[in-house]
Amino acid sequence: MSTPILPTYDDVIAAAQRLEGHAHRTPVLRSRTADEELGAQVFFKCENLQRMGAFKFRGAFNALSKFDARQRQGGVVAFSSGNHAQAIALAARILGMPATIVMPHDAPAAKVAATKGYGGRVVIYDRYKDDREQIGRELAHKHGMTLIPPYDHPDVMAGQGTAAKELFEEVGPLDALFVPLGGGGLLSGTALSTHALSPQCKLYGVEPEAGNDGQQSFRSGQIVHIDTPQTIADGAQTQHLGQYTFGVIRRDVNDVLTATDAQLIEAMRFFASRMKLVVEPTGCLGFAAARAMKAQLAGLRVGVLISGGNVDLERLGTLLAG
Repeated sequence: MSTPILPTYDDVIAAAQRLEGHAHRTPVLRSRTADEELGAQVFFKCENLQRMGAFKFRGAFNALSKFDARQRQGGVVAFSSGNHAQAIALAARILGMPATIVMPHDAPAAKVAATKGYGGRVVIYDRYKDDREQIGRELAHKHGMTLIPPYDHPDVMAGQGTAAKELFEEVGPLDALFVPLGGGGLLSGTALSTHALSPQCKLYGVEPEAGNDGQQSFRSGQIVHIDTPQTIADGAQTQHLGQYTFGVIRRDVNDVLTATDAQLIEAMRFFASRMKLVVEPTGCLGFAAARAMKAQLAGLRVGVLISGGNVDLERLGTLLAG
């Protein structure tokens, strides 16, 4: 396979210009309790407060805004466990094009309902039996739609990188930055911004312990495929990194860490009780890893990217009460 042409920070800058007036410039919040626990200055970039509740809107809107007239008429098809689904549906509605989303049968009900509410047509599949990528390709071919994958696409990656761009512009250089990792769109985009704006910052991707394909890939030097992991972090139940995302991650990321479901629940409790934030399990990956590494972070300026807040309230209550 030929080496893909990877996006650059210039692509992130262009994405930021397209997103101006469409994406929220999400707040960076502080917590004295978090600072005391880690012995560091901690800066939380709150993408749970982004439009549709996650960073995914950035990449989706950037990608769709580059469609030509023929592509806009045919519409977009995507596959997603929830956040990319909502992001594509909302971006398509704003840009006036049809959207079809392939979603797993066990996707959170709130994410399915929101996707439909934004005008997306939902096609259900079994994530443990069916190949969502094949379903997406077949739908695109049959109906003349353009397939936009959830992470392995240069325009998606560049859009996701705008969150870190905003973070560095607001708080300045950091010593360490922790970012949730599923398929790698957010981490690779963040890497482009980090390398350009805070080159001395150590960048860590964090994925569920039950699904550490990214960690295996990073340490072996080649993309590792795994079965769909069993984890509460539904946004990171990916089976492998992408060719584009792995290329950037391998080059620009310092390490890939993991967090257990129990650590994610504890992080959810912290956000809910101490910061009054609703954060989905996947969005807690970065903070969970930072807490586990606190001995190494003492005295440093630490960034934590909260990727999303889309979780069913019943599910949230069950997890926090368990």
